[in-house]
This record gives sequence, structure tokens and C-alpha cells, in this order.
Amino acid sequence: MKRLLLCLFCFATASAFAQADKKLTAQLQEAVNDFGGQVGIYVQNLKTGKTAAINADTLFPTASMIKVSILAGTMDKIEKGELQYNQKLVYRDSLLYPGEDILGSFKNGDTIQLSKVTMLMITMSDNTASLWLQKLVGGEYINNWLDQNGFKALRVNSRTVGRESFRKQFGWGVSSPYEMARLFTMIHNGQAVSEAASERMYRTLVRIYWDSGALSQIPPYVQAASKQGSVDDAKSETVLVNAPHGDYVFSVMTKNIKDRRWTEDNETHLLIQKISALLWHYYEPKSAWKPAPGIAKYMKNE
Repeated sequence: MKRLLLCLFCFATASAFAQADKKLTAQLQEAVNDFGGQVGIYVQNLKTGKTAAINADTLFPTASMIKVSILAGTMDKIEKGELQYNQKLVYRDSLLYPGEDILGSFKNGDTIQLSKVTMLMITMSDNTASLWLQKLVGGEYINNWLDQNGFKALRVNSRTVGRESFRKQFGWGVSSPYEMARLFTMIHNGQAVSEAASERMYRTLVRIYWDSGALSQIPPYVQAASKQGSVDDAKSETVLVNAPHGDYVFSVMTKNIKDRRWTEDNETHLLIQKISALLWHYYEPKSAWKPAPGIAKYMKNE
């Protein structure tokens, strides 16, 4: 409890004294001026504490980004001894979430370690894996963990008692850009569940398969933890970059988007790339890096 209170106090103190980066905020505002939809952005330089925000406290659908909170809830159960990180789980056909997920190709009765299910949930954004873990942990349990750690907006809605109206409005999960960035920062700082659990989560979050958005605008030799979330009318991404001159975190969230195509050239995907590139070159002004010519052909959907 003392650790939690200290964590919340330190975060609240840092937020209270955070200085707005007006120059960066202006650049971000210019980047989103003509966007066809609603957008929210929160950025913080973790070295200087300076922030930039546009609609950072507005609620948006998380889509698959909610899986980071499911991961935190899972690790909390492991920390308490109610689950084991490498315990074997038995897959059942009833767990299947129709789609192209890896876990959904398993046969009834196949076994898999819980640690591999968490990897599939985050790295591949496997929906069957995610819903399995949410069922094991419980949506109410995850939301209680979020509440106890000071989150006011970030919540699981789907398959969670009392969240039906929020599910109709926001889908699987809901958050503000600020709180998504805060969850990543807690994990980065070793303050989510425990230092050891945070380290385990961070190692998983830096192994993302879906790297054609924000990650494509960050050099491949620079480590970044991230999670993406997409549905027809809302596409978002949160990233924490271990940059040479200081780590920074940002969350770009959208809703009510007009361009709902599931292609690499849809407006929101390009906006997220644009914001990521802007931030990289803002914080690393001497970096001459840019995606290699021809890299786009490796990022197209089949």
C-alpha cells in the first residue's frame, strides 16, 4: 500500500509541475488540423517532464490497446500466486474468437503455457488469447486494479458486469490518451504490479509484430514499447520510445473517423506515422534517419 501511495503521489506531483511544451503542441495541432475525425494526443518527455496535449483527457475507444490492462491484471494475479507465469493451459474450442489469430488454429485439448498466451495477446494482438486471459482474470478484477492505481478513465467494457452502456459507446475498452500513456509510463518505471512484473511486461511490449504505423517512423535499432488498436471507426497507438537523448511516451487516439479503409494508406494510419516521425525528429533533431527507400512495399497488406 505504501508503494502504491508513493507511486500515485510521485505521478501526481510530476503531473502538477509538468511544463507544457508550447512549440511541440503547436506543431502537433498543425499536423491534425485537417484530420477527418476526432483525435486526441498526449506526449511526455520523460527526461524533462515537458508535455504536449490535444484532447488528452477526452474518452476514446481503445480497441486492442485495452490488452495492456489485461496484461497488467494477469501479472497482478501471478504476483499474488493465483496464476503461474508458465502454467499450462488447456485450449477449448469454445474460446475461439473468429478471425486469423494463431491461437484460434489450435485444436480442442491442445495445451499452451500462460506466458505464451500473454505473448500472443500483445505481440500478435491475438484476440482469442486476449479474451482467454480476460476470462481467467476477470474484467471486474482488471478494472479494480486500474481504479486502485489511480486510473479514472481506462477501463475494460466487454464481458464486464456494469460496463454494458460503455461497451455500446466505446467497444472493448475506453481510455483517454493521457491515461494510456500513463499506463505505459508506470510499466516503464517499474511501478505496475511490481518492479519484476513491470520488467516482464516491458519485455513483451517491445516485441510487436504490427510495426507499420508509429514504429515504422522510429529507427529499427531504437527500442520502443507499443500497442496498437483498430476498429472500423477508431484507430490508435501508444508508444514509449527509449530514445538516445531521453525516453518519451505518446498516445494518439481517434474516433468517428471518415476514412474507414483497412489499408496502409488510410488517413489515420498516415496520421499516426506523421505524428511519430514529427516526435522522433523533434526529440532527436540531429538524427538523419528516415525509413529506407522501398520499405513501403514490405508494409502493404496482402
